[in-house]
Amino acid sequence: MEDGSTILLFDLDETLALSFKPVTDEMKRILLFCKDKGYHIGLVSGSDFKKVESQLNPEFSKSFNFIFCENGTQVYKNCQLVHSESIIKFLPDSLYKDLVNYVLVYIANLDIPKKRGCFIELRNSIINISPIGRNCSEPERHEFYNYDCVEKVRLKMCQDLNERFRDCEPKLHFSVGGKISVDVFPEGWSKTFCLKFLEDYKTIHFFGDMTDPGGNDHEIFIHPRVIGHKVLNYQDTIKQLNELFLNK
Repeated sequence: MEDGSTILLFDLDETLALSFKPVTDEMKRILLFCKDKGYHIGLVSGSDFKKVESQLNPEFSKSFNFIFCENGTQVYKNCQLVHSESIIKFLPDSLYKDLVNYVLVYIANLDIPKKRGCFIELRNSIINISPIGRNCSEPERHEFYNYDCVEKVRLKMCQDLNERFRDCEPKLHFSVGGKISVDVFPEGWSKTFCLKFLEDYKTIHFFGDMTDPGGNDHEIFIHPRVIGHKVLNYQDTIKQLNELFLNK
């Protein structure tokens, strides 16, 4: 039986569930088994709390010791908001306007199979950019993701944005997130931001799918305080949890 000094942190989409889909009963059961063994559990996602809670469901959300939304800049402890950052207050208006103008022109010049709407979404502490647009349908989302896996549209966009805004102040970070997006946030506001709220834990495990360089799980995956686990999908997460913690 663990003594509560270890926390298991999870990405959400493609780690605990399919993108935008509810967490399965099997996954819930496995996570509760981990809690029964004395492990604490936490979630760190680029999404806002409303989306996270819709996938976990409000009742199961209460099972998490911590839920870190928008890369950990919105901190929920036992489902109560205890810390919040605002990117629009942090960035100068001139920089935000320059970024928006540049991104809209960049997307306008992209030659990709389909474009829909809502190309830029301003969240509390992340600017979310989508080349196809967040208004795309579920089949169009998968179609774009498969296209992007070959053409690297989002990775090339990140590289271009890094070059264009390399001298800006404050520094901005660009990373590929989910299936259709690029996340933009100030340097230091990656998923590692959540670690400052986990000082009491001796051991931190993190499970995520976007762990390669350029992915939004990469920084926390390689952080020296963290034991990183790359997963292929939520079924692989279940498999690894069983092997590492439940079948000992």
